[in-house]
Amino acid sequence: MTLKLEGVSKIVQGQVHIHPTDLTLENGTMNVLLGPTSAGKTSLMRLMAGLDAPTRGRIYWNGTDVTGIRVQDRGVAMVYQQFINYPSMSVYDNIASPLKLLGKSKVEIDQSVQKAAALMKLDGMLDRKPLELSGGQQQRCALARALVKDAGLVLLDEPLANLDYKLREELRIEIPKIFEEAGSIFVYATTEPEEALLLGGNTATLWQGRVTQFGPTPEVYRRPTDATTARVFSDPPMNFLDVTKTGAKLIFGTGQSAPATGLLAGLPDGRYTAGFRPNHLEINKHVESAMRFDTLLRVTELTGSETFVHLDHDGARWVGLIHGVHKLAIGAPLPVYLDPAHVYIFDPDGALVAPAGYAAAA
Repeated sequence: MTLKLEGVSKIVQGQVHIHPTDLTLENGTMNVLLGPTSAGKTSLMRLMAGLDAPTRGRIYWNGTDVTGIRVQDRGVAMVYQQFINYPSMSVYDNIASPLKLLGKSKVEIDQSVQKAAALMKLDGMLDRKPLELSGGQQQRCALARALVKDAGLVLLDEPLANLDYKLREELRIEIPKIFEEAGSIFVYATTEPEEALLLGGNTATLWQGRVTQFGPTPEVYRRPTDATTARVFSDPPMNFLDVTKTGAKLIFGTGQSAPATGLLAGLPDGRYTAGFRPNHLEINKHVESAMRFDTLLRVTELTGSETFVHLDHDGARWVGLIHGVHKLAIGAPLPVYLDPAHVYIFDPDGALVAPAGYAAAA
């Protein structure tokens, strides 16, 4: 099974929701749509499902053009962040409803429902009505109904956002295993880079209705093709700094420098942009080659095991993610350190010209 989008776009009242998009999704794959709110994830899913028709372009399912075919006539299951269940039916009947419509036998239905319910930790609640469940349990009921449908295409629009942390972490690990066994095409929308990395498979990064990159998730994370993709696939977003290449040196900002080695050695002299993820900033120098930058501390956020530091560097706002809990003075100068091996280099138009050394070696 394959789902293929060819030049698919969506324009509503003159506003572009989805720019022309080409994507091919293969059977048995997990495909993550990663982007901030309003990036176009749900709009793209609705086009894939047939809930909306593209303004231009064609959609093919197993080589057949399904662009004008209604969602009811396609093998599609969809789960939204806002769970949808039948309130007058029991949890059992909610999960079983797609199988009954398909004409499955009572034995097949019971086996499938019991398996899905156990997986979603709903066994023991099958006789209850959805409104008797917590919000997280209701979402699990909706997920179970999508799983038993055995659809060729399963679309999950931020399905774990309303679940508690522990269950969310468990399902992030279990979902890829479930989907691999099912053999369907799975599309999973999220705003969280960490979730994309945990789910694995392939990731399409979206920004303002445009797919900026698509490929194996670790590859997109380590080698973003441009600064926009790097910004999307970083939480908090990647920090940036002007850099100039002069001979065998890279000069950062106000004078910090590092040798231009490897791929950087062959770059023409000129101005570029350096990018680095927040977790690569440090408040202590751990490697001899680390560069020091003098910043002003604006805000701190404690997560319990880590500290977010919001910094001002020559008028640019940076965010650092520092391991441990630190007592730091707001408004005071704070020197931070950056290992050159963690720096990406982009050209003036934002295209990647050299990945970070650690990523290139991975």
